[in-house]
Amino acid sequence: MIAPSDLREIIRHGLLSFPVTPFDAEDRFAAAPFKAHLDWLSNYDVAGLIVAGGTGEMFSLTPAEIVDVVRAAREVSGDAPVIAGCGYGTRMACDLAREIEEAGGDGILLLPHYLTGAPQEGVANRIRAVCKATNMGVIVYNRGQARVSAATLEQLADECPNLIGFKDGTGDIDTVRRVTVRLGDRLSYIGGMPTHELFAQAYRGAGMPTYSSAVFNFVPETALKFHAAFSAGDDATCEALLRDFYYPFAEIRDRCEGYAVSAIKAGVRLRGFDAGPVRAPLTDLDEEEHEMMRRLIDGQG
Repeated sequence: MIAPSDLREIIRHGLLSFPVTPFDAEDRFAAAPFKAHLDWLSNYDVAGLIVAGGTGEMFSLTPAEIVDVVRAAREVSGDAPVIAGCGYGTRMACDLAREIEEAGGDGILLLPHYLTGAPQEGVANRIRAVCKATNMGVIVYNRGQARVSAATLEQLADECPNLIGFKDGTGDIDTVRRVTVRLGDRLSYIGGMPTHELFAQAYRGAGMPTYSSAVFNFVPETALKFHAAFSAGDDATCEALLRDFYYPFAEIRDRCEGYAVSAIKAGVRLRGFDAGPVRAPLTDLDEEEHEMMRRLIDGQG
């Protein structure tokens, strides 16, 4: 296992991404296509991949399937960090974190709890419990019903040495800036809006030097080109890529609820990997939308 402090530094500036989870004709996790896709992605230099995350349909996986995904990733990842999605209720998340660690995981991304709203004290108690349940590094995903304030996060960082990261998917720049100013280098900061490249430059101004990219799944060259330009402050290149690729992709993504995942999985299939369909409640792109994705990918060379 990579020490939490080391993992924090590994993910501080590099690009992160979320592999899709392939399913076979019987709707089971398909380990072989998953490993083939990860092997292809390993040719491209990123700080890490977070398996069984949002793009990996964690919300549709059983806890046992998440652990199977981690084991499969560990088999092909070499020395690269294996970070996994973790969530559900507090006791389930604690149990899952322990099982991910036993399966060879290096860290977890703690996704929101299920359905109900909760006060800051309750959100903090859940994060604290999960951090205490594992030796791995923990990245808090700030979104949905699990929003955490800067003050709460600072208290948790003081109590939990293995709390190493804050990922934001709310779009609340005020809170993001309060967190990055208040906690400084204590945490790594990751932008996590859907198709975050659309927001990356604004988040950079709030103190987030990197982000996760879903499109890395199927156009890794494009994703890395954008990240390199973003990191260098080359806004002209970023804007050209936004115009020519990211905004056209967003038009496809926005045609239907859930396409932020479905369109990525379609892109992976179009690159020749047997990713299978998405699981309900998501739906796959129709024939016209697949053709739109094909033309968009072809335009990237």
